[in-house]
Amino acid sequence: MLAAGAGTRMGTPKAELIVAGRRLLDRAVSALRAGGCDPVIAVVRKGTVVGGVRAVINPDPARGMRSSLALAVEAAGLAGVDALAVLLVDVPGIGAEAVRRTVAAWRPGRVAIANYHGQRGHPTVMAPQLWSESIALAAPDEGARAWLAEHGDLVDEVDVAGDPSDLDTPEDLRRWSGG
Repeated sequence: MLAAGAGTRMGTPKAELIVAGRRLLDRAVSALRAGGCDPVIAVVRKGTVVGGVRAVINPDPARGMRSSLALAVEAAGLAGVDALAVLLVDVPGIGAEAVRRTVAAWRPGRVAIANYHGQRGHPTVMAPQLWSESIALAAPDEGARAWLAEHGDLVDEVDVAGDPSDLDTPEDLRRWSGG
């Protein structure tokens, strides 16, 4: 789970935001754990407290999402996992069932991506080696977008339920919260 961003457009780091009574970070950890991910790796900012997961501190999150993704891929490689399911902290409408279905659909050498009524979202599941290849092509604030565009033949979209909307601004938060 990538949760080290500064939340510049939000005005505060998003991992600490409370949505419907729960911190976004805790919601994402619960979705991953209940979705069958083990271990759960959370890339966070210095000073962020998160229990029950392998917390990895991004020492310079201003370098962008790619830097957090690289740390997650390194931690996954050290953990010896076959696949890494990446979820962003700012998508509170993605639950355990979407994670479970996407993880279950993953096959070695392929990529499984959640699809919400025709819209790709997270999680994205692929082997650490393929994540490493995607990082090599990514701009500082990107993940696998460029790699996926070049390797669309390896992508399996998995129909799931949920809301893939990300919360980038205070207006997004108000809209998602119904206020």
